[in-house]
Amino acid sequence: MPLAKGLETSEFEPEDVIFPPGDLWSDEPPLESELYLRQLLLLIECLELWWKDRQDFYAFGNLTIYYSPRQLKSEQFRGPDFFVVLGTERKPRKSWVVWQEDGKYPNVIVEILSDTTAKIDRGLKKQIYQDTFRTPEYFWFDPKSLEFKGFQLVGGQYQELQPNPQGWLWSQQLELYLGIYEEKLRFFTPDGQLIPTPQEAAAAEQQQRELAQQQAQAAQQQAQTAQQQATQLESMLARYRERFGELPD
Repeated sequence: MPLAKGLETSEFEPEDVIFPPGDLWSDEPPLESELYLRQLLLLIECLELWWKDRQDFYAFGNLTIYYSPRQLKSEQFRGPDFFVVLGTERKPRKSWVVWQEDGKYPNVIVEILSDTTAKIDRGLKKQIYQDTFRTPEYFWFDPKSLEFKGFQLVGGQYQELQPNPQGWLWSQQLELYLGIYEEKLRFFTPDGQLIPTPQEAAAAEQQQRELAQQQAQAAQQQAQTAQQQATQLESMLARYRERFGELPD
């Protein structure tokens, strides 16, 4: 039986069980193509940048989740393409071992559909994430067809999420929208702003610096022009006084 979420292992450990070490290596196959790898990295990089000041989550992908207390790596393990666990320590891991992580399962899972995995992602994995992981939110996205769906656990069953007018789906767990932008699955803030990649954030920051520099240069030019105009006016007044005397009050 899989480890029940939130239960201490001492409640069900038989004496003859040999527990594996807590630092099991991930046993996931490589992603099918660059397209899938880039989508996976996009989700990881954007969320980590957005939550750069937080230390209470773990977000990664193509990493094995071990959820059996027995030392049998061939059973009771799954490797979501992307997942987020909340209320945990933000640190690198070789894999996610549930019984070494206080019984925690992912709060959010995203699967990237492919021709070879779509049937399992829509069927078997969805059932496992619902019934065993009890993951509150499950999404899938096909980077080729752009199929995008999301589900929320309600009363123990996944209910399909309804998109907003932009076609985005709201994640209560992340307090962010997920939606398609330029044929990629991206995160959006509650007010609809695209969460940038590190590269986009750096480019925007550089653009802001350049704009600020341009504004500073423009302000300096305006100040110089105003000073020149004031000097010219003072010169004109001096010449007038030389010819006609002081101006009347």
